Amino acid sequence: MNTQVNQRWQLPEGMDELLPEQAHAVERLRRSIFDLHVSWGYQPVQPPLVEFVDSLLSTAGKDFDRHTFKVADPKSGRMLGIRADMTPQVARIDAHQLGGQGISRLFYMGTVVRAYSDSSDRSRSPIQLGAELFGHQGIASDAEIIRLMLTTLGHVGLRDIHLDLGHVGIFRTLAQRLDLSAADQSALFDLLQRKAESDIAALAGSLGIGERDRDILCSLCSLNGDVTVLERAEQVLGGYGDGMLAAIATLRSIGEALASLPGNTTVHYDLAELRGYHYHSGIVFAAYVPKIGSEIARGGRYDGIGQEFGRSRPATGYSTDLKTLLRVIDAPQELAIQHVILAPDDPSPTLQAAVAKLRASGEIVITDIDGNQQRHYRRVLREQGGNWLVEKL
Repeated sequence: MNTQVNQRWQLPEGMDELLPEQAHAVERLRRSIFDLHVSWGYQPVQPPLVEFVDSLLSTAGKDFDRHTFKVADPKSGRMLGIRADMTPQVARIDAHQLGGQGISRLFYMGTVVRAYSDSSDRSRSPIQLGAELFGHQGIASDAEIIRLMLTTLGHVGLRDIHLDLGHVGIFRTLAQRLDLSAADQSALFDLLQRKAESDIAALAGSLGIGERDRDILCSLCSLNGDVTVLERAEQVLGGYGDGMLAAIATLRSIGEALASLPGNTTVHYDLAELRGYHYHSGIVFAAYVPKIGSEIARGGRYDGIGQEFGRSRPATGYSTDLKTLLRVIDAPQELAIQHVILAPDDPSPTLQAAVAKLRASGEIVITDIDGNQQRHYRRVLREQGGNWLVEKL
């Protein structure tokens, strides 16, 4: 095969496709999860794949700026973006399209496209599943979203889930107290995510941050563990004002609201947990399972996001990737031959009626159009006394 032909069928790195067995498994997963969210009172929405960049990269979308493919719209001349995350789109729908008062519960499933992958083993075209709750500011809505996320993970067969809880207000309070620039905040943010304590101390020293505040920043790296870590956090961070204590109290209340979690879930508190720092306004969380190094689902509170679309609303939500879930749960991806019924290629009205009835009942019926398929299947439709009956081969 010449090089030019060989290159034509290749996909860009990180872009993948689902073959029949995989696509069938994903669709079964999607249908099941769809019904689960509806049973919780969440309504489905389907945002467009492409939007104007200034809408797509609103406050919630800025974290995905570098991940977003951009192209000029030949019709309007404005810049378009292919969505890399659906959260800002759903916030726009709640604020601008629906515009109702009170609580709104929405969920969505669809492909997003990313210019860069978060890690080497992740797709750049994940099938994002997420749920958002708008119009309620308090522990109850955060707890509901977390429970829905954990229930979804348990529903698809995951057990021994590890739930990480954090609060962006803790680092934000420190950053404001130290009057850090946006660039310095970003540098500290990156170091905290890696828990690079020595590098944090060095950066703090270069910024002229005093020894006590430097020690506080470094202490965030070790303030993680079970609920007892919150007591240590109150002792270490209590002198930084009511805002800091309120954030710690919120973490404690969330933990109490999540009693009796499904699937043998353990709760872990991490005060350096800052996912989505640039747009989250409070609690943040992530779910992990054994043998998977990165989170399989995550979310948090992001109050006020709808302001850019004309209506400020409290909001909280979570998201995951159906492709990742499928890989983690190792779902069967084969269409078993014994479940297929082979029908002869015959226009007989009685045969066609029998085939239609079987398909309506959920059976898979394939027409033997080349007359040579019987050896591949274990069930076949045969005529007996004017009736078409299923026989095992």
